[in-house]
Amino acid sequence: MRPQSLYSVFAEPIKLPGIGPRFSKMIADLVGPHIVDLLWHLPTSVIDRRYSPSVKNAQNGQICTLTVTVDSHQPGAGRRQPYRVKCHDASGEIDLVFFHGRGDYLAQILPVASQRVVSGRVEHYHGQTQMAHPDHVVSPADGDSIRIVEPVYPLTTGLPAKTLRRAIQGALARLPAPPLAEWHMPALVAREGWPSWAEAVNAVHNVGDAGDLAPTTAARQRLAYDELLANQLALALIRQRQKRGKGRSLCGDGSLRQQALSAFGFPLTDAQRLAIDEILSDMAEPMRMLRLLQGDVGSGKTIVALMAMLNAVETGAQAVLMAPTEILARQHLATIQPLAAAVGIDVEVLTGRDKGKTREAARGRVADGTARLVIGTHALFQDGVEFENLALAVIDEQHRFGVHQRMALSQKGPGVDLLVMTATPIPRSLTMTYYGDLDSSRLNQKPPGRKPIKTVLFPLERLAEVSAAVGRKLTQGEKVFWVCPLVEESETLELTAAEDRAKQLEVAFPGRVGLIHGRMKGPQKDAVMAEFRDGSLDILVATTVIEVGVDVPAATVMVIEHAERFGLAQLHQLRGRIGRGDKESYCLLLHNGQLGDSSRARLKVMRDTEDGFVIAEEDLRLRGSGEVLGARQSGLPAFRLVDIAAHEALLAIARDDARLILDKDPELKNSPRSGDLRTLLYLFERDAAIRHLRAG
Repeated sequence: MRPQSLYSVFAEPIKLPGIGPRFSKMIADLVGPHIVDLLWHLPTSVIDRRYSPSVKNAQNGQICTLTVTVDSHQPGAGRRQPYRVKCHDASGEIDLVFFHGRGDYLAQILPVASQRVVSGRVEHYHGQTQMAHPDHVVSPADGDSIRIVEPVYPLTTGLPAKTLRRAIQGALARLPAPPLAEWHMPALVAREGWPSWAEAVNAVHNVGDAGDLAPTTAARQRLAYDELLANQLALALIRQRQKRGKGRSLCGDGSLRQQALSAFGFPLTDAQRLAIDEILSDMAEPMRMLRLLQGDVGSGKTIVALMAMLNAVETGAQAVLMAPTEILARQHLATIQPLAAAVGIDVEVLTGRDKGKTREAARGRVADGTARLVIGTHALFQDGVEFENLALAVIDEQHRFGVHQRMALSQKGPGVDLLVMTATPIPRSLTMTYYGDLDSSRLNQKPPGRKPIKTVLFPLERLAEVSAAVGRKLTQGEKVFWVCPLVEESETLELTAAEDRAKQLEVAFPGRVGLIHGRMKGPQKDAVMAEFRDGSLDILVATTVIEVGVDVPAATVMVIEHAERFGLAQLHQLRGRIGRGDKESYCLLLHNGQLGDSSRARLKVMRDTEDGFVIAEEDLRLRGSGEVLGARQSGLPAFRLVDIAAHEALLAIARDDARLILDKDPELKNSPRSGDLRTLLYLFERDAAIRHLRAG
């Protein structure tokens, strides 16, 4: 149960003064369903309304707070003409301009002959000083109330800035009384010079200048540490419960694995061997395995996963691999099926595409244990799919699945071991922050024989040269990926659409251009991919649907249009689709010539390195954790106050503190801090993370 001390901030926004049902819903959609979510909604900039010149001295384009006398009202002559309120002070005249202004309302707030304090942006237009739609209009007695530094918050359509600010001030007025007890060690608070929690929350919303917005202020550091400690405690509690959960010891005799490796025909990298050893060691333990396998592009995750799956099969059990898309599932099948056939094991495939009798037959083979290895998509965790003896679940690109989906799959057998994989290298700080409940293995080496990919930047104006270079590669029997950001032409974004580019390339290279995008049905995509991989198509124009899971060894060129629009991790994934054969490969990044500093820095990183983990760290530094992992990705707790790049040092402290706390008090019941730390978990809604194991 949530502590009673938090009831006041876990009410709905409609409980705040001046917030009706319509605005309450908008606020909930913007920040979250509770008043506490308003406290976590931080300002991104400030407006300084302390500048109070005379009308004559008001600078063009500046936010000014002026004291004026109202002279007259001049409604617009037509619908397109603005409503003007003529005003003056001792130094000169100014027009207050209102488009679509309501005369009765304006007459009420700006009566003729009255004195008013107005605040807004001053403009000099055709020799006349004016202020369009003042942000504030008050009487002189209330003038000081607006001569302030005003925080500016992210908004949503239809929600006025004033209304949101009023709601946030209302939320601050509902902070628990008496104040919440301190959950941090007094020595830490004193050493860092941190304010109390309530003081910090008030400080981040009542800013004195732009410097108060920095993540390095004492108030922001304090709140970031609160959120980090809540997160690390929740992950540690989950991990603790996971380790107590009954698993099963899986120790195969190695016979199937050895045969599969012989059929594979390539030596494993040191990183692959280490990862396999770590996974097999976990599987041998009587507790359930929960491990994250991070593989850089082309590092060979699938063969590592297969070794784990065959270990389970060697013990007489079943293993399943779930992927988020048909393309990725069938790519895994293409790698695994020949190796499984070499050891005499059939691989069952179960995806959303399978219907009727075909689907029922596949489900039957899974249920009676005939199918020892199973590969599929979301169809696997549906209620109708039962396993005879599932011991290992492998989930690829796991961030694309929600928590409950992962749990549903891992609960289809007793004590199922779980291996989750990602082809997106994650910075160490984010691994610790988001996946602290998982053991982690990294594949940071490419198989021997792979040549470096040469990455070149081209402005879009040189598109003709790029097309000519592509033509030369086609004459040498090589294949080309051509990636565009959009499927169809957009009126609002001047970006080349995939369909448009495919038509243009078809003119230059008739009969050799294919198109693939996310709106196509599975069989269509598979047919185009097969024709590109093995048939007459030599150029594949695509959206980012080909980001992961596509293996075409003959492809040696990757063209990415408007590369500045992509994140580093996404560019790295796309580039990883080439360089899989023995020929030299080229990645051509086409960009708008007018690059901003951030875009230029990102593209330079791509040109300078192929190391996915280095790229991930740079992506974090340049764009922040929300962009690197995807702010809305399923299953990841959203940080509201933490900036990983700025608060990384606090993360290590929080992790150590969480370990120390639970070493002494595993159930958070018996120490003087226990109750206060439980309040912290409820405050940041990490109670849900405790109740539901993140990954099973």
